[in-house]
Amino acid sequence: MLASGILGISLDVFNRLYRSGAGAVVTKSLSTEPWEGYPNPTIFSVKGGGWINAVGLSNPGAENFAKMIEPNQDVPIVVSLVGSIPEDFEKMIKQFENCNVTAYELNLSCPHVAKVGLEVGDDPELVKKIVTTVKNSTNVPVIAKVGLGTTHYLNTVGTAIDSGIDAITAINTVRAMAIDVETQRPILSNKFGGLSGTPIKPIALRCVYEISSKYDIPIIGCGGISNWEDAVEFFLAGASAVQLGSAIGDNWIDVFNEINTGISQYMEKKNYSKIEEMIGLAKKS
Repeated sequence: MLASGILGISLDVFNRLYRSGAGAVVTKSLSTEPWEGYPNPTIFSVKGGGWINAVGLSNPGAENFAKMIEPNQDVPIVVSLVGSIPEDFEKMIKQFENCNVTAYELNLSCPHVAKVGLEVGDDPELVKKIVTTVKNSTNVPVIAKVGLGTTHYLNTVGTAIDSGIDAITAINTVRAMAIDVETQRPILSNKFGGLSGTPIKPIALRCVYEISSKYDIPIIGCGGISNWEDAVEFFLAGASAVQLGSAIGDNWIDVFNEINTGISQYMEKKNYSKIEEMIGLAKKS
């Protein structure tokens, strides 16, 4: 799947990604009203791989975006939503009633925008209210995207599951920063951003393993996946699917077909007929 925040704003791009091998596309996180986001610089390439970004969840707003994807017929679209109160999510879901939406992904873990994201995910009572409200507002599957905040992320996962969530995406970017030694100032305009790409893969893999060991819930692995071996690791740790984001910056959209091919060849080598046969195998003694 395409991870949220990467190329997730155009139906034409969605169609192209789908034809290139993406099983589904997750939109950029949408808010009730259009957001401009932060001024440049908003993204920084980390030495050795990875990116730090603080785009600020810039988006055209749920109403405008819904009009844009209304013609969609074929592409499995997962709509990512961000807000600070349950009513925000309820209002946005109403905008997509006439759209072909495969699922909703609740962004409970953006690390660099105040009053949404991690601040929401760190509040169990608010998570409960949001998930319950969304589940009562739609028959479409609902996914919670979790990250590493100030409280233990497993508590957020547990609360979301108790409130009726259908699946978990783990994890979001990790709060980070970079400083320019010449100017002696933070590089990003927001100072702090979210670290993505290969540096966070071991962290994301550990989180998927922990979630799948404690809860019986479908998990979508996300964080540093750039090749088929990475994807298979997440399946072995307990993920049922994976999302790609930063890898597109290095390999463009061809990466979807490359990973699909690699997984198929691995399954043939190991005599697996379906993905489910290898989910969670790393947990077996």
